[in-house]
Parts: sequence; structure tokens; C-alpha cells
Amino acid sequence: MKMIILFGTETGNAEMVADDVAEALGADYPTVVRDMSAFDPSELKADDFHLVICSTYGDGELPNSAQPFFAALQQQRPDLRGLRFAAFGLGDSFYQTFNRGSQLIADALKQLGATQVGEHGQHDASSGELPGDVALAWTRTLLGQL
Repeated sequence: MKMIILFGTETGNAEMVADDVAEALGADYPTVVRDMSAFDPSELKADDFHLVICSTYGDGELPNSAQPFFAALQQQRPDLRGLRFAAFGLGDSFYQTFNRGSQLIADALKQLGATQVGEHGQHDASSGELPGDVALAWTRTLLGQL
């Protein structure tokens, strides 16, 4: 099984987390990291497992790099039955729209038939924990469910 890590970022934090997770997975799984801005929904394959790592920007919006992928999902509306994915969000619980960016992507995938695996991981910038550390702990738990 190949792991496809899709990241959506505004400032680069989600990309750094994606790279950390890819490095941790690399020894056990073939892993590819892709920016959602350069990933077309037609590339989603049921044979792969997709990890979505996405920040939240502004007032609960998707970051710039996730917007083209989200728009393409809405426009193309591919049949994603059989596709499995997990989602991890970066946000700050100070805001009412905490981790909404990753939830928007997860909801869109599920509406198209994909199955979310495991708990929706979340990093809270207000916690003082490093996002990569939280994501790696989440990834270890997730791998036990695959």
C-alpha cells in the first residue's frame, strides 16, 4: 500500500508536518508528499491510502494551497467509493473555527463516497506542543488501525 500525503497550507506549517510524517512512514511504506494545489482529484486511487494534512486560514477558510483541490472535488464530483483516508488538521482553539480547514476537505471526500479511517487528528497551536510531534503520535495510532 502506498501512502499519499496531501497537504494544504498557507504559511508552510502543514507542509512541514507532511514531511515529518512522510519521513516516519518512509521505512515501512512507499510514501509520496503532494501539495493539494498541484493534485487533481482524478489522481485519487482506491489502492493508495491518503493522509490529508491541512491548516485553517482566516475565519475558518481553507488555506490557499488547498482551495484548487477542494474546488476540483466540487466540480468533478468523482466517485470515491473504496477510497480510504485519514485527516489531520492544524489550527488554534482560540478561534471558533478551530481546525475547520481539514474538516472541510474530509467532509468533501466523505460526501463523494470515501471512508475516513481513525480519529480526525488535530493540532492546537495554543497547546504549546509542536505540530510535528502531535502528528507523529496520531500517525502511530492510525497505523494500528490500518
